[in-house]
Amino acid sequence: MEREDNVLDELLRDIAGLLNEYPKAIERQAAAIHAGGKDPELAEKLIKAADTMRDSGNLYLTWAKHFAALAEGNTDASSDEDETDDFGI
Repeated sequence: MEREDNVLDELLRDIAGLLNEYPKAIERQAAAIHAGGKDPELAEKLIKAADTMRDSGNLYLTWAKHFAALAEGNTDASSDEDETDDFGI
C-alpha cells in the first residue's frame, strides 16, 4: 500500500507541474503571435485560454489530491484548502 501511495504522490507532483506549465506555454505562444504582428485576435483568445486552463487545472488538481487522500485511507479527505497558490492565482 505504501508503494501505491508513493506512486500517487509522484503522479500528483507530475500533474501539478504540467498543469502549471501548460498555461505558461500557451501564453508564450500568444506572445510570439503578438510580437510577430500576426492575428491579434488569436493572441487574445490564447491569453483567455491560458486563464481558463489555469482555473480548470486548479479544479482538477484539487480533485486529484482529494482522491489520493481517500486512497491513502483519509476518510476526511474534503478540504477547504485554497489550491490557487499552486498556480500563482
